[in-house]
Amino acid sequence: MKIYFDGESELRTEYRLSRQTLDHLIQSLHNHSDYGWGHVVDVLVFAFWLASATSYRVVSRAFDIPRSTVHNIIQSGRRDLGNPEAGKFLDIFVGYTGSVHDSRVLRNSPLYVEQLYPPEGHCILGDGGYPCLELPICILTPYREPVRSPVAARFNTHHSRARNVVERSFGMLKMRWRTIFLKALEVKPTFAPKVIACCAILHICLTNGDIMEPAQAALRPENHEASLLAEPDQQCGERRRDRLAAAVSAPVALAPVLWDQIMITFRFH
Repeated sequence: MKIYFDGESELRTEYRLSRQTLDHLIQSLHNHSDYGWGHVVDVLVFAFWLASATSYRVVSRAFDIPRSTVHNIIQSGRRDLGNPEAGKFLDIFVGYTGSVHDSRVLRNSPLYVEQLYPPEGHCILGDGGYPCLELPICILTPYREPVRSPVAARFNTHHSRARNVVERSFGMLKMRWRTIFLKALEVKPTFAPKVIACCAILHICLTNGDIMEPAQAALRPENHEASLLAEPDQQCGERRRDRLAAAVSAPVALAPVLWDQIMITFRFH
């Protein structure tokens, strides 16, 4: 905590955030609880815990405050983080285990059930774990390998390049909060989704230019697994994909315009 208040020390090692980003976070959050230590200390405790993913006992010793206070700060920190804009992530849905198929997660998400996204005339790009759909929301997936035509191959190339932005974003997220994502999280299972959501919300650090390049090992590999769960509207999605693939292969300057109309999504366990 002392290194923050000296106004000069580098904070990335302890907090995984630059001083500018941490200041922005403190100013953005609206703390509704008073544990007697002040709003700044509350944010520092929560950020330090996310960066280290250590026990409440260790955080208590690092800040010289009671362990019960650390527990209260961390539990309330997740609620306070609902206030800042989520930055580069437009929507998150966490809580399912890795044993649940991606199609089932999708179909139970508010994004799908309430048809929240994308706007009319736009598409979401998903990897091969999702179905290719027109309704109730438009999701376009790559053609299954091996592809049968040059048109399909070109579409997959453009599709992969567009989704690479997503893979890189997740790589940056995992690199910054590697103690959360790359080891067992020592919290109650019911609290784990809230911690993951906080990490996603803290992606606001990108808006301050606080970019941490992903390590290659943190990037998720390509997955062209076919969806195991058939969808009634999948043929409609495949027809729309065929039309877009044909347009992308057309010898005109139309492809960039079309790809500007596409939203990108991803899956992550």
